[in-house]
Amino acid sequence: MPLLGAHMSIAGGYYRAVDAAAQLGMDVVQVFTKNNNQWRAKPIAPAEADQFAAALAEHRISHPLSHASYLINLAAPDDVLWQKSVDGMIVELERAEILGIPYVVVHPGSHTTSTEAEGLARVAAGLNAVHKALPKIKSQLLLEITAGQGTNLGWNFGQLASILAETKHADRVGICFDTCHAFASGYDLRDKKTYQAMWREFDELLGLDRLKAIHLNDSKKGLGSRVDRHEHIGHGCIGREGFHHVLTDRSLAAIPMYLETPKEDCDGEPWDAVNMRVLRELAGER
Repeated sequence: MPLLGAHMSIAGGYYRAVDAAAQLGMDVVQVFTKNNNQWRAKPIAPAEADQFAAALAEHRISHPLSHASYLINLAAPDDVLWQKSVDGMIVELERAEILGIPYVVVHPGSHTTSTEAEGLARVAAGLNAVHKALPKIKSQLLLEITAGQGTNLGWNFGQLASILAETKHADRVGICFDTCHAFASGYDLRDKKTYQAMWREFDELLGLDRLKAIHLNDSKKGLGSRVDRHEHIGHGCIGREGFHHVLTDRSLAAIPMYLETPKEDCDGEPWDAVNMRVLRELAGER
């Protein structure tokens, strides 16, 4: 069976996210390590890190993952925002290291008023600056494929490969694959042939060994829409068949998968519980 979990709230303490994941029968968990809408972050106390580690061990929750702030834009042409983003990414990695989280997911960024090529080069320069500042840190960055909305970069494997080609320590950078983003950017997960072709392209351009995490989200918008709108599993345009392909793919069996679907209730039950049940069914229904 695949390793399944979700992004969970750290309100009340990091360990609370692990407790909540365990209550819903999850194997893995993703968190923010700070307020996602602020640059500032209070230091992580040793006791907080110890509680988080203890909760992971107690509940046997593996592969903790953190997601960087959406404020970070390593593609920014504005020097002030770019430097702020580099500094913010350094903080994200340092916090992950304290909590024992091996990977931090980040969106490559948006080129805004510059060109695509300039934006991609800017991201690589940002990664180089982060790695230069943290030469010995163990926690690593995962570039996430995006839907390509607006001037967002990283919406195809070629763009991600271009960033890595200009990154001095590319061995310190992995990839996070998001089903909604990939579908919205034009990769069709519903058809078995196009699904398999997608992963062949991924392996050719990026290498499957670089894939470290998968976000499981259905899409409110259609194939190639370039619109990032997450939907509950089986209720969007990808549908159950697309997720069945992902969940039964033996080459992905060791890759942890995390829901990022809306946090709300479905007939008095958390949607996370409903989505987890659907994922388990699709993983073993055939």
